[in-house]
Amino acid sequence: METNELEIILLPEEVHSTEAQIKEIEKAVGSLDGRHFQIVKRSLDARKKPIVYRCKVKIWEGDLPQDEQGRWNFSTLSLPRKVHIVGFGPAGMYAALSLLEQGIQPIIWERGKSVKERRRDLAAINKERKMNPESNYCFGEGGAGTYSDGKLYTRSKKRGDVHRVLQSLIDHGADPKISVDAHPHIGTNKLPGIIENIRQTILKYGGEIHFDTKLTDLEIQENRISSIQNQRGEWEQIETLILATGHSARDIFELFHRRGIALEAKPFALGVRVEHPQSIIDQIQYKQAERGEFLPPSSYSLVTQAKGNGVFSFCMCPGGIIAPAATDHQEMVVNGWSPSKRNGKFANSGMVVTVNPQHWAHLESEHGPLAALEFQKQVEQRAFEATQSLAAPAQRLEDFIQNRLSADLPECSYLPGVVSANLNTILPSFIAESLREGLIDFGKKMRGYRTNDAILVGVESRTSSPVRIPRDRETLRHIHLQNLYPCGEGPGYAGGIMSAALDGMAVVQAILASVNTNA
Repeated sequence: METNELEIILLPEEVHSTEAQIKEIEKAVGSLDGRHFQIVKRSLDARKKPIVYRCKVKIWEGDLPQDEQGRWNFSTLSLPRKVHIVGFGPAGMYAALSLLEQGIQPIIWERGKSVKERRRDLAAINKERKMNPESNYCFGEGGAGTYSDGKLYTRSKKRGDVHRVLQSLIDHGADPKISVDAHPHIGTNKLPGIIENIRQTILKYGGEIHFDTKLTDLEIQENRISSIQNQRGEWEQIETLILATGHSARDIFELFHRRGIALEAKPFALGVRVEHPQSIIDQIQYKQAERGEFLPPSSYSLVTQAKGNGVFSFCMCPGGIIAPAATDHQEMVVNGWSPSKRNGKFANSGMVVTVNPQHWAHLESEHGPLAALEFQKQVEQRAFEATQSLAAPAQRLEDFIQNRLSADLPECSYLPGVVSANLNTILPSFIAESLREGLIDFGKKMRGYRTNDAILVGVESRTSSPVRIPRDRETLRHIHLQNLYPCGEGPGYAGGIMSAALDGMAVVQAILASVNTNA
């Protein structure tokens, strides 16, 4: 079977038209008689007029290929081995799927609730300003990713097979376009159902999932974890433990620290959410008054250096909302998400500043490897003190730059509500100063971005884990404990749905390699 590839250019109104696709292909290669084609990658190019889609096309002769790339093959459990997984976010899920493919039974402990039960707690946060520390936007089935934008773009392709993860999501209900789009996303409204379908696959092939089951203690014997305890006081012996908790599972870091398990503070980023009317971002990016019906809500990615610190946009959500992401009382944390159509009237993004060792050095004598975590916690508590509720402190963008309290606030998507506050007095001074300078620079790069119609909402602090659980680069085992495999975002080895899923798969391969080596 002979195949070749080429790039074609399509206008936004043509990109989903098979007739237009064939026309452009035949301009390049002649008649398609007897040949088949498939668009394998698609990206929007708005750098100049006209705005177009650049499409990578595969063409072949003969029979349609039976593409088995990325397919998962499950069978009945064949090995008497069990692997315990703590955490049922993307890393834990894909570790479980990978174990099942090898005939090994995953036993999963998830501190939070299933997707359907979790929804009630999210409604209570938004409507009643009541937060459950065990079931919220961060904790529960699917982890923080379940109620995120569902972005699937990653630069971690060297760490695993991205196509396998995408194919698995498609097999469980995601739109097949995620395998084609250059920056794929699923959407908050679609992710919960996909997560439930993945759970059913894990259960169907012999996995165990225990919700409302939180790791609270562990026993160590001869450089191995011998057993783990849940919040009900029940102990369970283990052979191998994959720790796949999220970046907000602070109690796990504190438990490990008490038990003398090696940890280290790591850099992260902290700042605010900035929200504009989506129409403003569209006008800036598309350089036209109206977006029109064929162009998607536009996004942006910004980065600069200010006051010697990195300032950058994070998790940009076109047509999205700002959501409450605290995991304990007396703290204020915000995040963002978008539905699959990204059809909301606001565009929001994290706007954050890097936090490095010199910034938490004053906390090291008391908090040791948890110093960066303590720095993060103190900022969140200061933000909570500004409102004494889940209503968030907020400020108009230009008012923040000018260091003045906003007399009033524009409409905002954050459902628990916003309260006018000077974020310059809440954020650490180096962050506030770097943000002000960064926003001025971004206003020059995107004419119209610097406007008092935009609002800053604080604080965006859970960009990544402030702690790393060190592991060996080759075996992926903890540097001291022979049967502990730190995995995903919480232990410091991923930064989103895709990279966490890839890390879960990589850890299982490392476990299998260890078994084969010791056999």
